[in-house]
Amino acid sequence: MGELSSQEPLLLKKDDEFDYLNKTPLLVSSTKLILKVVMWVTFITWAAFIFLLPTKFTNELFGTIVRATKGSIFGTAGSTSLIFSFPIIMIAFLAIIRLVVAGEDQPQIKKAGKGPNFRLWTFPVLVDGPFGVVTAAEMIGVIIFSVYIVWAVVMYSIQNVDLLSSYHLPDMKERSGKLLELTGLRFGFIGLICLAFLFLPIARGSVLLRAIDIPFEHATRYHVWLGHLTMAIFSLHGLFYIIGWAIQGRLLEELVGWKNIGIANLPGVISLLAGLLMWVTSLPGVRRNNFELFFYTHQLYVVFVVFLALHVGDFVFMMAGAGIFLFMLDRFLRFFQSRKTVDILSATCFPCGTVELVISKPANLHYNALGWIFLQIRELSWLQWHPFSVSSSPLDGKHHLAILIKVLGDWTEKLKGNILNLSVEQSETEPLLQHNRKITASVEGPYGHESPYHLTYENLILVAGGIGISPFLAILSDILHRINDSSPCLPRNILIVWAIKNSDELPLLETVDMEAICPLFSDKLNLEIQTYVTRESQPSLEEGKTPKAMHHSSISPGFNGCRMSGLVGTGHVVWSGLYVIVSTIGFVITVALLDIFYINPFNITYWWYKGLLLIGCMTASILIFGGLVIALWHLWERKTSSKEEPQDATKKVDILQQNEASLHRNFGEARYVNNIRYGQRPDFQEIFGSHAKSWGSVDIGVIVCGPPTLQSSVAKECRSQNLKRRGHQAIFHFNSHSFDL
Repeated sequence: MGELSSQEPLLLKKDDEFDYLNKTPLLVSSTKLILKVVMWVTFITWAAFIFLLPTKFTNELFGTIVRATKGSIFGTAGSTSLIFSFPIIMIAFLAIIRLVVAGEDQPQIKKAGKGPNFRLWTFPVLVDGPFGVVTAAEMIGVIIFSVYIVWAVVMYSIQNVDLLSSYHLPDMKERSGKLLELTGLRFGFIGLICLAFLFLPIARGSVLLRAIDIPFEHATRYHVWLGHLTMAIFSLHGLFYIIGWAIQGRLLEELVGWKNIGIANLPGVISLLAGLLMWVTSLPGVRRNNFELFFYTHQLYVVFVVFLALHVGDFVFMMAGAGIFLFMLDRFLRFFQSRKTVDILSATCFPCGTVELVISKPANLHYNALGWIFLQIRELSWLQWHPFSVSSSPLDGKHHLAILIKVLGDWTEKLKGNILNLSVEQSETEPLLQHNRKITASVEGPYGHESPYHLTYENLILVAGGIGISPFLAILSDILHRINDSSPCLPRNILIVWAIKNSDELPLLETVDMEAICPLFSDKLNLEIQTYVTRESQPSLEEGKTPKAMHHSSISPGFNGCRMSGLVGTGHVVWSGLYVIVSTIGFVITVALLDIFYINPFNITYWWYKGLLLIGCMTASILIFGGLVIALWHLWERKTSSKEEPQDATKKVDILQQNEASLHRNFGEARYVNNIRYGQRPDFQEIFGSHAKSWGSVDIGVIVCGPPTLQSSVAKECRSQNLKRRGHQAIFHFNSHSFDL
């Protein structure tokens, strides 16, 4: 790392530097541990029951429970809800309590042990192929799911052969058709088990994801994997039935059949067709080349879910009901947050093809440095929402956050054009008229990791490709703020490896004024930046000249009192927890009232109708009970935000502009090592190997943000370094921060 990297940071000379990391009260840590154990025991018991359900004993036990509760208020649907849905809801409730106990203000950072530690969730096993980079923990999950599918298919096939003999069908054609129907039935049940998991990862503010600290951009991958598996199984479910009916000569009759008692086939056909359309348009080639087609057809999940309920009835639907209900809760909350108009405090266009937006937010809306948001610009489109990483630290200011947007497609080109046009108009318009020149935005989020894991490594390697530098600017600012304020923070050695195409992107580093955040930070932090300009063989500017890329166009519409809404699942944990709990209790009450005053007195037995009523109860409970909590939450948010002075936000714009101007004047005077190499690509073997020797036997956190090829290269080198290490060498922990919807 050179002379700078070999210096020992002054703060590391203090023996009591990390004493503040162990101040968590014993009662709090014990309560969190107990809740965590109960959550895991509940989940493992539930998963074990599902895994063993294909066995004769467990299947008979399930039948006994259903028969025993058949005469209760909730009927058979109550039995399946108790077995398949209640454990997930219980875990969600426990997760809410755990999040409340943990608190929101101080990150829980623990000092690492004396030596490096191996971790399953940061060790890449697969680095190439259709699944992308797969860690050891993810691989274990994939293997367990695969084993269950194979196990269930084998066990159910054996049972089908035994069951076939009880039908006494002498004709071979009828026997074959019946066997295919039974096989289709079993695949339908396996598909429902997969469906029970499918909706859990895509609830962006889910308390379940927060409890196990899986951010939505990672959980999306699991939804994609589960989506392919679920639709493949449901396709086999339908295919076996179609072939069986065709063999028996009653295909058309069965396809359009709509039984009142039993399975209604036509709704199942409609649900399957909607699912197939979503599946086809979500394939990588289609999604990559026509994202809007993928996005709009994916809204057919409403048709898929509603007609599935009509197809199987209420009691079968509740096998997957918990995940669907939690997703509906999240979607309703996101709808309210995204309706609010948000002030753009400033918008800047850099000639390198990057746009910076500074967005107003309330002081009580917290996020981590590795956060991201969904953004809608109404002047461009009322329907399109795009995800962007936050490029500012939450410690940069309570009332704003910033994002960097690379101009790549039509939407971003229009955004850049609007800003440039407004910039010209603003310079030519009288000051009194400038308040009419604005960009209307809506924001959903922020989302991200529950805990700031980048603060848990003393040694960090941040690998970025192009605009992938955005979250690392937030990390760097966050670390500098914490070091300056003596807040919980472990990193002391940081290497940033940045691969860019052209040198006009270099000034993006200067959006973080390191010296202003933490004066003389080089005495406290070993920071090195290696920049690789891949498409230029030599510097295009003479040494000492101000880069042309720093000349930019910007607008400052100012503050009109419109901040981001705090109504988000990752926002205030007490309010978001009350929203989930009250809505769930409301759902139980709604179903109970419906059973007591309508279904049981009038002897409602139609399966499809009861399935529709169940969906109606889910929707009504969220609208009525959840809506009440949201209304109270909104009133609390308005009361809290009204105490903030609007002048503070206006002053913030002026401060941002002053800092920006100062940055442009002082470009090239940064007090850190930035080795710029032209016409080269990073040699990760050499980079990782040299820093492993320099830093010694330590944990090295590697975070990569960039295209899949970059992620694969970094993951491959992390795996290689870890496999060939000796006892005294470092362990590289792979983490990715690349969003792919």
